[in-house]
Amino acid sequence: MSERARTRLAIRLARLLPERLARRFVRDQKGATAVEFALVALPFFALLFAILETALVFFAGQTLETAAAEASRLIMTGQAQTASYSQQDFKKAVCDRIYGLFDCANGVYVDVKQYSSFGAVNNTAPVANGNFDTTKMTYVPGGPGCIEVVTLYYQWPIYVSLLGNNLSNLNGNYRLLVATSVFRNEPYATSGGC
Repeated sequence: MSERARTRLAIRLARLLPERLARRFVRDQKGATAVEFALVALPFFALLFAILETALVFFAGQTLETAAAEASRLIMTGQAQTASYSQQDFKKAVCDRIYGLFDCANGVYVDVKQYSSFGAVNNTAPVANGNFDTTKMTYVPGGPGCIEVVTLYYQWPIYVSLLGNNLSNLNGNYRLLVATSVFRNEPYATSGGC
């Protein structure tokens, strides 16, 4: 066979080989399930983790709300005032009501404020430029008949974000969980007041 004939044959085989491989690949059904699963798996697992994380955030928020309501009773009934609770003592009472879901010692912030009327209550979270400001936490439990607002804050980490739509409302992929309890202190003592 001449050199020219060999070159033509090589060119012809080079053209036919990819066509044959492509046809064989299209007809072969052995890996179809694996390929289909690979196409569906990533969106499926992303959606699954987003649903689980959303449920966990709501559960954590409800747990924080319950702790705020229960711990607020210490102030409302005068137990915290008569026992001379400091902000740390009251925070410990809050942490005693939260079981293992939060890093209570380092992550929960307690803010107790006294107001002259219910209309004067300011419920704005101390957030500036996407950062949580912990320096604005106060502890004023008030006396009998005083209007009190007990607010608990926790920065919950967010791990899953789908197409930019995520639960974070703070910088660094955190969601600020806020639990608030507003009440008037009971007349637990005959003297004192607002």
